[in-house]
Amino acid sequence: MADKQNQKYEKPKNRKGTMLRLGAYMMKYKFMLLLALALTVGSNVMALIGPMLSGYAIDAIELGEGKVDFPRVFYYAGLMVVFYLFSSLLSYALAVLMINISRKVVYRMRHDVFHRLLELPVGYFDTHQTGDIISRISYDIDTVNTSLSNDIVQILTTVITVIGALFMMVVISPKLVLIFAFTVPLSIVITKYLTSKTRPMFRLRSRKLGELNGFVEEMISGQKTLKAYNQEENTIARFDGKNEEAVEAYYKAEYYGSVVGPSVNFVNNLSLTLVSTFGAFLFLHGQLSVGKISSFVLYARKFSGPINEAANIISELQSALAAAERVFNMIDELPEPADSENAIALEHTDGDVRLENVSFGYNNDITVIKNLNLHAARGKLVAVVGPTGAGKTTLINLLMRFYDIDDGNIYVDNNDIRDITRSSLRRSYAMVLQDTWLFQGTIFENIAYGRADATYDEVVAAAKAAKIHSYIKRLPDGYDTILTDDGTNISKGQKQLLTIARAMLMDARMLILDEATSNVDTRTEIQIQQAMRRLMEDKTCFVIAHRLSTIKNADVILVVNHGEIVEQGSHKELMAKKGFYSQLYNAQFE
Repeated sequence: MADKQNQKYEKPKNRKGTMLRLGAYMMKYKFMLLLALALTVGSNVMALIGPMLSGYAIDAIELGEGKVDFPRVFYYAGLMVVFYLFSSLLSYALAVLMINISRKVVYRMRHDVFHRLLELPVGYFDTHQTGDIISRISYDIDTVNTSLSNDIVQILTTVITVIGALFMMVVISPKLVLIFAFTVPLSIVITKYLTSKTRPMFRLRSRKLGELNGFVEEMISGQKTLKAYNQEENTIARFDGKNEEAVEAYYKAEYYGSVVGPSVNFVNNLSLTLVSTFGAFLFLHGQLSVGKISSFVLYARKFSGPINEAANIISELQSALAAAERVFNMIDELPEPADSENAIALEHTDGDVRLENVSFGYNNDITVIKNLNLHAARGKLVAVVGPTGAGKTTLINLLMRFYDIDDGNIYVDNNDIRDITRSSLRRSYAMVLQDTWLFQGTIFENIAYGRADATYDEVVAAAKAAKIHSYIKRLPDGYDTILTDDGTNISKGQKQLLTIARAMLMDARMLILDEATSNVDTRTEIQIQQAMRRLMEDKTCFVIAHRLSTIKNADVILVVNHGEIVEQGSHKELMAKKGFYSQLYNAQFE
């Protein structure tokens, strides 16, 4: 089995399924759709009356005698103005209505996608580019929005106009209609063939644009590293390659998609040529008047025009369906498994944590943690150390149930964590990661992120304990200072201190620090450790650290290597053993 945290529903890549799902979204606003249908019918029926009135006006001219029945001409011309005016007003109302429908549909789609994102396991984000995810939420849904507000109306108009125009042509001259028995099937064959070729191109276009967005997002977030290693030219070359792929995919999709319209347009113009030729023969034999021929030509244009327009918007529909398919694929991602039926919610946690014979691998091929046993008693400071790749961060992922273990058991207060609701389990921990995260908002809001009911004094107390209060007070707006996106207007060390203050404010019985002090100086780190020790009395604390000098005062140090605890004890005990820990510790000073 592949990545267990990232399974997908097997969805066939087909047009019909995507269209049905889009239709389901639109049917939530069925009354508005019915009104849109009524407006479409009314607008197009009124527009279809115009050519008939035009024929009546032309027949008011007596050929050969040079006489014109002007009252009759003005009467029918006036009626044409009235009908076309009402048709235009109904078309305007229809356009406004469809914009509102598409806005509601797109809002619902974006709502569903974002909600699904919040339900997805951490493993999904470990294996998908951020830029590609953002591309689906923004570009792909915007593409669907444009199609819904424009193309749907065009399709409805096409259907009504084609049926209405065909009916009127049959009434005027069934013989001339036979011309379309040849040209319409030819148009259908050409359209079907070309769209079968272009559909995969539009799917590729969406994918390549997602890849390009992912690369750009990645490079922007790593600008400092990029410049530090003088990788500008290399990055530009890589960007040019991905940009060329995206542009090439975009060009091919648009180029071959644009062939459909002109091809069908040629067939339609051919039909008008045939109508004019055979219409002249019928006039000479007295079977059609000039007015009726004129009306038939106008109806023929109305009949073939929408078909041509439909062919032109097929490329846009292909793009919209490819975009919608990517959106639906994300919505179909499997969320985190539901809590067990009898899962309990932790309310008053003591903080006793045990791992018994725990084994885990991100996939079936590689086992990261093997038969791990660990006991973190209430109120103890447990440090987890070991070389890179030993399984330290994986251990944190398992404690928080970001991933579920393969074998063994993890207990919190003698409760198997699989029998505890995820939300209550995660609320029982306060967490500070090496990768800091702040959002755009005030410093006060960022510190109080985990506790909406926190008071100003509590936030200040947490900031003081994290040694960041004096810095905040020096800012012009103090705790009301607005942080920009991810705190880019403050230093990394200050960002880390703010996240530590956030964790201190949490009323949690257990604390996880994953390299939490890696961005602060040694003196501040020692001060934070002392403050943390005071605040964590009677609480269980897990500390992951590469700088072993920072965890000498830990109650228990677990030395992890190759997913197993190879040593454990206090700093003095482990140094006295002169084993693996001693080698790691002394390596810092070599």
